[in-house]
Amino acid sequence: MAILVTGGAGYIGSHTSVELLNADYELIILDNFSNSKKESLNRIRDITGKDFTFYEVDLLNREDLEKVFLDNQIDAVIHFAGLKAVGESVSIPLHYYHNNITGTIILCDVMQKYGVKNLVFSSSATVYGMPNSVPITEDFPLCSTNPYGRTKQMIEEIIRDIYVSDEKWSVALLRYFNPIGAHSSGLIGEDPNGIPNNLMPYITQVASGKLKELKVFGNDYPTNDGTGVRDYIHVVDLAIGHIRALEKIMSITGVEAYNLGTGKGYSVLEMVDTFEKVSGKTISYSIVGRRPGDISTCFANPSKAKEELNWVAKRGIKEMCEDSWRWQSTNPNGYEITIKETIRN
Repeated sequence: MAILVTGGAGYIGSHTSVELLNADYELIILDNFSNSKKESLNRIRDITGKDFTFYEVDLLNREDLEKVFLDNQIDAVIHFAGLKAVGESVSIPLHYYHNNITGTIILCDVMQKYGVKNLVFSSSATVYGMPNSVPITEDFPLCSTNPYGRTKQMIEEIIRDIYVSDEKWSVALLRYFNPIGAHSSGLIGEDPNGIPNNLMPYITQVASGKLKELKVFGNDYPTNDGTGVRDYIHVVDLAIGHIRALEKIMSITGVEAYNLGTGKGYSVLEMVDTFEKVSGKTISYSIVGRRPGDISTCFANPSKAKEELNWVAKRGIKEMCEDSWRWQSTNPNGYEITIKETIRN
């Protein structure tokens, strides 16, 4: 069975690609490297000992995308490709709307033209906006508070409309909470461009000396230590969730949303404390003001994924921190090519 993975060289896409190859799927990766590195493709091969087909394609280029479908007999698509920085989306909203939404419309149109109607979509817990209570279930109102989240919410609605027009479509909308960690090999992990937008790569870069200190946004929330509480999920657990969702959509039709989280929340300072224990590093931090739109506590109720996908997050906060540090400490400059790797290639 051939699976097309858009954005397969990225953080979550690369880990999902590893799990697909380990499960003996035929893999086709598509990426434009706007926020990913070519070296991650070599690492996927190193980890699995298996090869795959790759195309350097932007979803906004319909002609190039159609060639992928003409060249391959594709059974399903896992769609990661898209811009993903909340803060940046506020600064350049039109770019986010055009890239994320138009790219997905082109993808779905091409899929429909070539009779490929099985889709796993990379959505986000940001579609819930500022929920009135926790844990969050899939039937909560959708009311994202930033352009990035609104692109995810709009795409979910577009996909539902496609299904109404053609009930042969089968789609899983996967709403991630906060992915962290890395593959246990230390070969692939999160390699953000510039200053990290997410907590864990910020912590690991402070630990490695790349950044001076961690900025903690607010310590006056109604939580155990005043810092924000989030549901952190190991990226490998998240990747396995995509395999379970893929298995589900191949056997039914319809559109279903699933929360992928642990169902537990940890504060920023709890994450810092655990990371310091597993790494032996001291993480300098300073308290700064809250960010607009941030909420005090956010974590999932993942029971629907357990019941319908037979999926449960198995890795705890300690393993998340250990794997994050292994990736950062063995790859201090991320995927930047070393002399040894240049010789290998």
